[in-house]
Amino acid sequence: MAKSLQTLLKQIAQLQKQADALRSREKTDVIERIKEAIAHYDITAAELFGTAAPRAARKRAAAAAGKARKPAAKKAGGTAKYTDGAGRTWSGVGKRPNWFKDAIAAGKQPEDLLISR
Repeated sequence: MAKSLQTLLKQIAQLQKQADALRSREKTDVIERIKEAIAHYDITAAELFGTAAPRAARKRAAAAAGKARKPAAKKAGGTAKYTDGAGRTWSGVGKRPNWFKDAIAAGKQPEDLLISR
């Protein structure tokens, strides 16, 4: 008895679903074993891939290995050089704050806003 094309296509689809499910389960097991090996041998992304991995990949690898990264320390903004007398300060580095621009527009000179030492 010859099978119809439709019957064969249904069987192929069912087998493909079974294969996909099996692959998914195996993939989960493989990933878990890889994570354990990375953690056990303290393997870095550079060692694994030959070059420094992008930042996101390094974070994922550290998380996968169970290593928590501490947040980066905040950079010091520098010592305050200018003040408006109301508690707002500026180090003189970077973009001028609005209060500084407003004071200059109102006729003050930058020297008028210097913090006396």
